Amino acid sequence: MRCIMDNTLDPWWNLAVEEYLLINCREPVFRLWRNAPAIIVGRNQNTRAEINSDYVRKHNIAVVRRLSGGGAVFHDLGNINFTFVDQYVPGTDTPEAFARFTRPILDVLQGLGVNAELEGRNDLVIEGRKFSGNAIALYRDRILMHGTLLFSASMNDMSQALQVKVREKGRGVVSNPRRVCNLSEYLPGNMSTQDFLSLLKKHIAQNPGNMYRDEPLNPQECDVIKELCEQKYRTFAWNYGRDPGKGLIKRERFPGGNAEIHLTVKDNIIEDVRIYGDYFFLSPTEDVENALRGCPRTRDAIFRRLEGFALDDYFRNIPPEGFVDLFL
Repeated sequence: MRCIMDNTLDPWWNLAVEEYLLINCREPVFRLWRNAPAIIVGRNQNTRAEINSDYVRKHNIAVVRRLSGGGAVFHDLGNINFTFVDQYVPGTDTPEAFARFTRPILDVLQGLGVNAELEGRNDLVIEGRKFSGNAIALYRDRILMHGTLLFSASMNDMSQALQVKVREKGRGVVSNPRRVCNLSEYLPGNMSTQDFLSLLKKHIAQNPGNMYRDEPLNPQECDVIKELCEQKYRTFAWNYGRDPGKGLIKRERFPGGNAEIHLTVKDNIIEDVRIYGDYFFLSPTEDVENALRGCPRTRDAIFRRLEGFALDDYFRNIPPEGFVDLFL
């Protein structure tokens, strides 16, 4: 297993590294990294709805979209990020993937006497308080899982920078804030961020099945990542994406997360559609959007257009009937 301990704090660069590792590395990878203050938005989220734009501008907080699903998270220097890249076993469901890759993190914490556990879709919690959110991305036969570890993050910046949604009458919660905590509240002694990073690295290295070695990014890799960063991750088009416009909006919360549909309809024909949410996925949402353009806005017509799609690969744990209801 290749271990990369990154010292770069540039959030745009760090997210470009994630994509590079997923697409180009054929061996298992473990990476530890941190970001300067930033909001990291899920692949299919509507960025404008997830951030407090005034606060973000005033405090010069970066906004970067990642390649994985899930919800928006806040990063600062009190936040540790970890990444695993490995072979994807076909048929592996998301709960299995999260359990597999978060196990080493839980082992370290439990070894320190901290009663941490995996809860819900993708959260690590202590006494019901969340300290880590995790997300996955696939590329061919490779899987990437990355997560946050709140160590000594600014709770004030986090609460101010992320847009808190309210419950809409008759609908689910668009965003579901919950109590969060910093690991520093529970760790013994005066353990520093660097101490904890070193402990994680040591634990991974001691796994006899890992064939562990330190190997930082080389100059050739950095050249590729720099181009990817400039051409994609630093661009407004990637980080904010298409304006959802003022069309018909429907949203709902499902077991697999939030989904939000923006529709432009004329003479009961779907002219345009944008699908947003913090759901997890194995296949790109754009495929479904493209298939539904020009479709009559009826239940039967929409189901016919979607017959060839394994919808659970696109919208994990969102029932097809509930998904189609959003268009009606």
